[in-house]
Amino acid sequence: MLWNTLLLALRAIRRNLMRSFLTTLGIVIGVAAVITMVTLGNGATQSVSDRISSMGSNLLMLVPGQRFGPGSEGAAKFKTADVEAIRGQIGAAKHVAPVINASATAVYQAENWSTSISGSNDDYFEAGGWELASGRVFTESEQRSGRAVCVLGETVREKLFGRQNPVGADVRIKQFSCEVIGLLKSKGQSAMGTDQDDTIVMPLRTVQRRLAGSQDVGRLMISVHDGASIDAVKEQLTLLMRERRNIGESEDDDFQVMDTRQIAETLTGTTKILTMLLGAVAAVSLLVGGIGIMNIMLVSVTERTREIGIRLSIGALEREVLLQFLIEAVVLSSLGGFVGIVLATAASIFLAALMGIPYLFDPGINLLAFLFSAAIGVIFGYFPARRAASLNPIDALRHE
Repeated sequence: MLWNTLLLALRAIRRNLMRSFLTTLGIVIGVAAVITMVTLGNGATQSVSDRISSMGSNLLMLVPGQRFGPGSEGAAKFKTADVEAIRGQIGAAKHVAPVINASATAVYQAENWSTSISGSNDDYFEAGGWELASGRVFTESEQRSGRAVCVLGETVREKLFGRQNPVGADVRIKQFSCEVIGLLKSKGQSAMGTDQDDTIVMPLRTVQRRLAGSQDVGRLMISVHDGASIDAVKEQLTLLMRERRNIGESEDDDFQVMDTRQIAETLTGTTKILTMLLGAVAAVSLLVGGIGIMNIMLVSVTERTREIGIRLSIGALEREVLLQFLIEAVVLSSLGGFVGIVLATAASIFLAALMGIPYLFDPGINLLAFLFSAAIGVIFGYFPARRAASLNPIDALRHE
């Protein structure tokens, strides 16, 4: 009986292909929108996580003020002596890199490029997860004397040297020349959307003396030994810096210790919330599609009143009529769900490549969207099917 009912439902759908297509269009758009939004959101979350990981593993950031970035200008900067204190008193600290940033225009022959200058020591490359494409990092004597040497990021190399190897060349920065001793491998964009490769790294004393004009340190990067407790190191750092900065027991910290996990949780949590909101908005179109199915099925019941009356009068049971119309609604919605999944997969792959984020196939959201589309067929198809099954055969046969 079920097979015959399915064949009748398919025959009725085939008789009105254009109307059936327009009916399922709302479901197709709804399913495709939900899956695409969630897939792209998952890809964006993974991309943010990967970019944060590229900053370095087991990494702590010690910054002045109660926030990272704008708003921390009033807090006292760190000193070079803080680096030695951390190295001497925190055994789990593997690399400690003081960092000071400045902006300047780099010039090579007829080319120039405005970029970010970072002053630090050799630990900067290890703590930040940087690898050399060619050349070398600073020697101990270059760091002590503040010699004008530098390591270029890939973006700076491309803008100033094209495809040439810059190692050994001299780059002019403001009023002094800087010898290029190394080239960094590309990292791409950071989690904040900035270009990590648009940088020039110099010894700390070089930047302090020639660009910043002070002995202050903007922030400290501390990498922790594998297996060490990040939370324990954060607590030790907090106690040490409170002591060194003479902060009383009742006073708040004028610095902040952040780790890559904390940054990752904050940013990925934001993208997950946005993904849920976009998915919820897209799911509204599924409800609109379900209303469209109910509307068309009601029209179909009216058009086929005489056919229903004939079936009932020759012995068809009410549940068989109800099942026929219910199956029609479910087939329409399920077909729309399947087409929506195919369309969403193609759109997600294309948009992920366009946005530069990974495509992550999520079987869970695909299955959920399909089942939801089938459930909509049951929910919104039941009322028209019930109306068809409850028709009086005599009244139905009289219908014109």
